Amino acid sequence: MAGPQQPPCEAPEGIQPAGRDTRWVLPATILGSSLGFIDGSVVNVALPVIQRDLDAGLATAQWVVNGYMLMLGSLILLGGTAGDRFGQRRVFLFGLVGFVVASIGCAIAPGPVALVVARFVQGTAAAFLVPASLALIGSAFTGEERGKAIGTWAAAGALTTALGPPLGGWLVDTVGWRAIFMINVPIGALALYMGWRIASSPGLREYQKLDFAGTGLTVVGLGLLSYGLIAAGEGNTVAGLAAIVLSVPFAIAFIVVERRSAAPMVPMSLFDNRDFSGANGLTLVLYASLSGSLFLLPFVLIYAHGYSAAAAGAAMLPFSILLGAGSRWSGAVAKRIGVRPMLIVGPALTGLGYLVLAALVETGWYWIGFFPGIVVIGVGMTITVAPLTTTVFDAAPDDAGGTASGINNAAARIGGLIAVAALGFAFGGSDLANLPPEVLMTSYRWVMIAAAVMAFASAAVSWAAIGRTAPIPATQE
Repeated sequence: MAGPQQPPCEAPEGIQPAGRDTRWVLPATILGSSLGFIDGSVVNVALPVIQRDLDAGLATAQWVVNGYMLMLGSLILLGGTAGDRFGQRRVFLFGLVGFVVASIGCAIAPGPVALVVARFVQGTAAAFLVPASLALIGSAFTGEERGKAIGTWAAAGALTTALGPPLGGWLVDTVGWRAIFMINVPIGALALYMGWRIASSPGLREYQKLDFAGTGLTVVGLGLLSYGLIAAGEGNTVAGLAAIVLSVPFAIAFIVVERRSAAPMVPMSLFDNRDFSGANGLTLVLYASLSGSLFLLPFVLIYAHGYSAAAAGAAMLPFSILLGAGSRWSGAVAKRIGVRPMLIVGPALTGLGYLVLAALVETGWYWIGFFPGIVVIGVGMTITVAPLTTTVFDAAPDDAGGTASGINNAAARIGGLIAVAALGFAFGGSDLANLPPEVLMTSYRWVMIAAAVMAFASAAVSWAAIGRTAPIPATQE
């Protein structure tokens, strides 16, 4: 299950055509973006069954998740810029068609390699689909109506994220894991019909340049890092270390290219602000802990305690409900007491939740062994998410809000990518399906302890970096 979704891009002001028919915008964008939200939350529940059905190892399960996150995290800023360059409706429809086609590819995949390739394509399509959906809302509505529309879009995203795991688990148990991808076809077809009826809107008068150099360096560098961690975790130490070392020059080259670019995908000047750097550092580490722990949870529920896929999916409902219901409250509290205390307490509570899960893993009864820890994690993340988003926006100049939000969204995906890739170190390359339950639970306990350490570290980042500087006045090239 992916972490909570954050708006990755906002449309600039001043591009709303007068008298534009907006009745199709909200239903089309909600349906379209829900594809990405559902797939981000439902696939983890199906992984144990996919692994068993395709006779695949842990590395395949890691790539099923990481292939999607690699392309989404690497390309989401390019997707936002492409909407400004070519028109948001056109990019939305492009991403929607690509996502549906890739979903069919996932559903009919004859083996692990085909499934992983289809997930790469799905992540690529989502990187264009998700930012374009919110940008369409931003360009179609103004003033108070825009706020209501974005709130409706966000609430629908929280609802689909919450319903994804139990629905997906039920489909896995009753129809099979391929159904979780085929369900995207009718949803996507309806969204495509509605999206086609949206009136076209122009891009910006001054076309945005697409940063292909920065994007390419990101994909290759993160791909090498992910491959290296997975290979090393499987026991292929030489190849893994070589790939990790090779990823370093790509990271350095990315920083150099972005600093020299006239239209960078990631304006490095934003990181001159300590709040912005701290918020993204917090995001990277905290979402790494969340993604790694939630990746492993269904395996323990199903393999160690005999849960069905539907029950494993339903196990995460308290987390999603708390996050969806409490975000508005969290934002209101942040306005009263400031973001810094909440960005210290929230991650610290999340870390405590991981420790509770680690301590009670041998108790198979859900209400004692898993529910308390999941609730504490949900409360911690609820306290964190809204103030974190506020910090990112407040730390950036007004004309860079969309870019700042996109960078923060990418940081969350990249954190999850690295954490999932590194999980093999906890199992020594062993197949989770063949591990004795006591060995699986021991490894799970260590993963949860590591997640707790990362969550506490993100709280320390908040204490050290956030709330100590003023926003920079303007974007620096």
